[in-house]
Amino acid sequence: MPDALTTTPAPTSAGPGADPASSLLVRACRRAQGEGLPVWFMRQAGRSLPEYRKVREGIAMLDSCARPDLVAEITMQPVRRYGVDAAIFYSDIMVPLKAAGVDLDIVPGRGPVIAEPVRDRAGLDRLVPPEPGDLSFVTEAVGLLVAELGATPLIGFAGAPFTLASYLVEGGPSKDYARTKALMVGDPALWDELCTRLARLSAHFLRTQVDAGASAVQLFDSWAGSLSAADYAASALPWSTRVLAEVTDVPRIHFGVGTGELLALMGEAGADVVGVDWRIPLATATERLGPSYAVQGNLDPALLGAPWPVIEERVREAIRSGASAPGHVFNLGHGVPPDTDPDVLARVVDLVHAEGPAIRADVLEP
Repeated sequence: MPDALTTTPAPTSAGPGADPASSLLVRACRRAQGEGLPVWFMRQAGRSLPEYRKVREGIAMLDSCARPDLVAEITMQPVRRYGVDAAIFYSDIMVPLKAAGVDLDIVPGRGPVIAEPVRDRAGLDRLVPPEPGDLSFVTEAVGLLVAELGATPLIGFAGAPFTLASYLVEGGPSKDYARTKALMVGDPALWDELCTRLARLSAHFLRTQVDAGASAVQLFDSWAGSLSAADYAASALPWSTRVLAEVTDVPRIHFGVGTGELLALMGEAGADVVGVDWRIPLATATERLGPSYAVQGNLDPALLGAPWPVIEERVREAIRSGASAPGHVFNLGHGVPPDTDPDVLARVVDLVHAEGPAIRADVLEP
């Protein structure tokens, strides 16, 4: 693989010479959508793209995240291929933990694996605070991307403290988060200190991306859906609030899986946009959230392997349902599955762009 990679200018959704702040995505996030309907996909840069597999060949995940040229190339790949209305920064929620001295690896087919799980104060003390310059590779990569993207916005992201804590405590992915929940309720002082440190790390990661030019951010609380509303409010919400409070100068998207019963609380954490998975209609989510939030979602990613007539009707259904919200960013209800045909995603983007504004306007017409 060459030492440096080049990118080509991305399509823009805001017109020649426009600023990302006036893009379809940012306007929708600000609940000033107008006639357009922006679309991007979680995990749009990744394993479903042959060009991604080619440039990642022989390079470990975390190593790829630390190479600005490679980060820029991978981030740009879906923008070039699909013409989506936003790029999502190619990285991983584990990157700040790695920078904080956590011995971890991302194992193919399994996910993050922590060498020494954090389950007591000794483990907690192994987390070092962020230092200026420890994410210089992120700053460099964002700078490369902003220059290439032009008017197309870049979305920065980070993992929420609860989700990061669950990986640290469990030592890797979990089905029931039993150790995490036991620590959360059994030693609230330790949990408070752990999440406080993780909130600083996540906020530092987001702030670094925004200061370098990201136009919006998404906070992933992937495993928040494992919590009851009461436990989320007591033991996750306060620290997500601290993270999102550090990036009030850009639109903030807050997303979790299985969080239909937590949507209003996730909005209260400081979101401008609440991401909704495929389990409830966007119209139902809007009823729970009220008029103060835009929504993002929510085609079931598992349906991307269905016949096209089925997919296109489900896309239209999601657009109709999202029209009840004051802003709608079309997306999947979770990330792009690795076996997805890229041509299907391209057709979804074309359909959203071609029919989305008219469908939304038809629903909103008095």
